[in-house]
Amino acid sequence: MKGDFLKCGILGWGMEVFWTGLHSLDCENWKLTGYSSLWMFPIYGMAACIGPLSKKMRKLPLVFRGGIYMTGIFIVEYFSGIILKHYNMCPWDYSTSRFQYKGVIRLDYAPVWFLVGIIYEKFLKCRDNCYMIVSDDKA
Repeated sequence: MKGDFLKCGILGWGMEVFWTGLHSLDCENWKLTGYSSLWMFPIYGMAACIGPLSKKMRKLPLVFRGGIYMTGIFIVEYFSGIILKHYNMCPWDYSTSRFQYKGVIRLDYAPVWFLVGIIYEKFLKCRDNCYMIVSDDKA
C-alpha cells in the first residue's frame, strides 16, 4: 500500500500541474504554467484507498463507482481543506467561486472528481494487471 500511496501522490501532482497549466490560459498565460503544493502530495496519495475499494466494487456500474469516488474525494478535500485552512496553509481557496462551500470545495468540480476517481481506479488496476502479466512471463 505504501507504493500505491507514493504512486498516487505523484499521479495526483501531475494531474494538478496539468489542470492548473490549462487554467493559466484564463490569465492569458500562454506558457501554460502549472503548479501545485507539497501539501497536495499526501492528499493525492490517499487515493491509494481506491485500489482495495475498486476490487470490492468491480461488478458495480461505472456511474455508481465514479459517484462513490467523487464523494470520497469531496470528503477528503473538505476535511483536509478545513484542517489546512485552520493553520493558514491551504493551497487552494474557492471562496470566490459560485458553487463553493466554505471555500474548500467546489460542487461544480463534481465531474472532474468523478473522472479523477475513475483514472485512479484504472491506474491502480492496470498496475495490478501489468504486474501479473510480467510475473506470469517469468514463471
